[in-house]
Order: sequence, then C-alpha cells, then structure tokens
Amino acid sequence: MRKSILLVTAMLLGTGFGALAEDVIGKNEYLAICSVCHGAKGGGNGPFAAVMNVEVPSLTTLSANNDGEFPFLRVFMTIDGRSQTEGHGAPMPVWGDRFMAQTDDPGYGPYGSELVVRGRILSLVEYLQSIQE
Repeated sequence: MRKSILLVTAMLLGTGFGALAEDVIGKNEYLAICSVCHGAKGGGNGPFAAVMNVEVPSLTTLSANNDGEFPFLRVFMTIDGRSQTEGHGAPMPVWGDRFMAQTDDPGYGPYGSELVVRGRILSLVEYLQSIQE
C-alpha cells in the first residue's frame, strides 16, 4: 500500500498536477499535525492554544516578520528538529516520529523512509508559504 501511494505521488509530482498534489498534501499535513495549536487557517487560535504555556504564534505572518521574505530553511529546520522553538519545549516534532525517518521500516528502507519524511516536510513548508498574508 505504501509503495503505491509513493508511486502515485511521484507520478503526480512529475506531471502538471505536481503543484496541486503538493498543495493538497501540505494542507492535509498541516490540518492533521499543526492546526490543533495554530488553528485551521494558521492564525494561532487552534483548540489547544488556550492551554499552552506560551502564546501560539500565527503562521501566516512568518514572511511579514522576516522583512517580507518567507524563512523557508528556518521553517523546514524547525519542523525536522534541527532548530528548536521555545513554545514546544522539545525539538519538533512533538508528534513522535511523523517527521523522522524510520531506519527499520521494511516498506521503504532507510533511504526511502528519509525521502518520504522530507517530502512531508517540504509539502508542509510550501503550504505554510502559500498562506502568508
């Protein structure tokens, strides 16, 4: 099943449907993982925002807060755990292994697993870039 999903995704990305596939994948990833704190539209008002120790930031103003440039690499590194954010208290992801390669995964193997994870993160970051005000 996983290999067929990868194949379909690769085919879509290799055709004119690539941008559409990335938008859908990134938005779905965001809604599943990030929206609980950051809100469905990225404004920092998700259902868990009220119980956080820190104010949950809007993800729609990342460009505005960075002199009009979307901080693509910084956002990518925050999601994959190379850069830590104060609000999470631990390296991202706080959702376990969703954005971590599984070296013992028999379906993908160590290199395939890394590609899947990088694809998830890339789609998510591109989605975040698309919702900037």
